[in-house]
Amino acid sequence: MKVAMYTRVSTDKQDYKNQLIQLRNFCQNQGWEIYKEYSETISGKESQRPKFKELLEDASKKKFDSILVWSLDRFTREGTSKVWQYFSLLQSYNIQFISFQEPYLRTDNELARDILISVMGALAKQERIRLSERTKAGLQRVKEQGTKLGRPSIEEEIIEKAKKLHKEGKSYSSISEDLNISKGSISNILVGSKKGIENLPLNLNKNYC
Repeated sequence: MKVAMYTRVSTDKQDYKNQLIQLRNFCQNQGWEIYKEYSETISGKESQRPKFKELLEDASKKKFDSILVWSLDRFTREGTSKVWQYFSLLQSYNIQFISFQEPYLRTDNELARDILISVMGALAKQERIRLSERTKAGLQRVKEQGTKLGRPSIEEEIIEKAKKLHKEGKSYSSISEDLNISKGSISNILVGSKKGIENLPLNLNKNYC
């Protein structure tokens, strides 16, 4: 079996070489060929990791049979939903996933893979439901506290200034420059659209729209 090894640490104070040594020995004991070692010192989302992106790109080209990692959190920390997405993606490429520290996270057995991905999918669904419920609860709490949701309205002082300048004969463009607000906002103020006034953001410059 041809294996791609992915190792990662978050800071320069850590060293992924210890991971590499054990993974190399593991491959040797299993009789696996190491196609390439993808190692990086970086934190953040997977989309921000160059070696991780290279790994997935090579997986899509089927340059190896399996991905071997030290542990799942070295691969991703974005939650069950992301794990399920990556496992499903690798399955579509016919690439297996093996975690050295977590033997139960292996997809090189077809039955085990199907069960694992199904369980991950169910957990991911519950994770999304809980996130949605927390978001709704948070919005409701903010609403009950009297905080108005959505973009802030234009201050009354600015509205009055715009009307005053218009009465003095100034054009929309001139008022826009004086108040540093887009012409569209000025138009809404002077036309008197209540809906427009309530939903326009503060202190827009003239290039906003």
